[in-house]
Amino acid sequence: MEPPARPQSADGTRRRARDLGIVIGRGAPGPFNAITDVPGVRVGHTTVRRPPGVHSGVTAVVPDAVGPRTPLPAGVFTGNGYGKLIGTTQLTELGTLETPVLLTSTLSAFRVADALVGWMLERPGCDEVQSLNPVVGECNDGFLSDIRARPVHEDHVRAALDGASGGPVAEGCVGAGTGTVALGFKAGIGTASRTLDLAGRRFTAGILVQANFGGTLRVLGRTVTPSHRHTAGRDTDGGAPVAETGSCMIVVATDAPLDARQLTRVARRAVFALARTGAAYSHGSGDYAVAFGTRPGGDAPVADADLGPLFEAVLDGVEEAVLNSLLAATKVTGPGGRTVPVLPADALLAALTAPPPPLSPPAPPTV
Repeated sequence: MEPPARPQSADGTRRRARDLGIVIGRGAPGPFNAITDVPGVRVGHTTVRRPPGVHSGVTAVVPDAVGPRTPLPAGVFTGNGYGKLIGTTQLTELGTLETPVLLTSTLSAFRVADALVGWMLERPGCDEVQSLNPVVGECNDGFLSDIRARPVHEDHVRAALDGASGGPVAEGCVGAGTGTVALGFKAGIGTASRTLDLAGRRFTAGILVQANFGGTLRVLGRTVTPSHRHTAGRDTDGGAPVAETGSCMIVVATDAPLDARQLTRVARRAVFALARTGAAYSHGSGDYAVAFGTRPGGDAPVADADLGPLFEAVLDGVEEAVLNSLLAATKVTGPGGRTVPVLPADALLAALTAPPPPLSPPAPPTV
């Protein structure tokens, strides 16, 4: 188990989208441009590496004081249900979140859920709890990691939960994103946030993604493929593109007063946003979003007619978080020497500034 991941520096070798001048949408980010900009939300990672076979981990999104006695309003949306989102039926039925949201590798999800239950039962106020709904999402990292080894264990889960903190969030090949691949490139964990006004009040929406889905990357409307690496004089990493399978888990947090129905609407927009990035939504992809509010109840919900700025913020934030997950990722060599290309900043900028390809002439009519 590696020590807790620390955020990469903006002036390091891997930079975020805004460091490159790539701005998604009109809204302003929070101070860390991360899900932790939402007050009371912390993130923890445990990265599990045993090269060359294992590149996996667990990521915890931890709202303060969440528990079965103090649930938070929440919603969930399934874009394509080929996945193992543990806890989704009760989340849908009751519209409440009772635990942190954990993300991990597909076959480790069940061990992670069990470890989360054990951790929760030890929390203050849970000494007599007899029912608990753990929420654990997953992505299949089997291309770059020995997924059958189920390498994520209870101590990894507890380290992520106990080490969760506010402030900057490590991205890329950390935690649950260590072995994931998206849109033909090495991906991982990404995050972003937006501040916005709803009905004259200021709120924050934060997003965290575990990106591992198929499709063709689009940035600011321009298609970017691994072949663009050659425009910057780079070779590919020698790995074959991953098949059009995978998943994307999205977690949205907000301090806006919303009820469960409204948070379900927010979760829908989060999955819709993947289309902007070029997602294929293929048969084998599990595309899910969980959205929760940090206000336990009591405040009147924002009127539905006023939710437009929040929807826009989530659409933009998910798009930026996916791009951040790609830009932060670094080379991983998995079993059998398998690799996938990383997304170099210089190649991306070259692709974005290149003249658009000429339009093909229309085909002659057939008779």
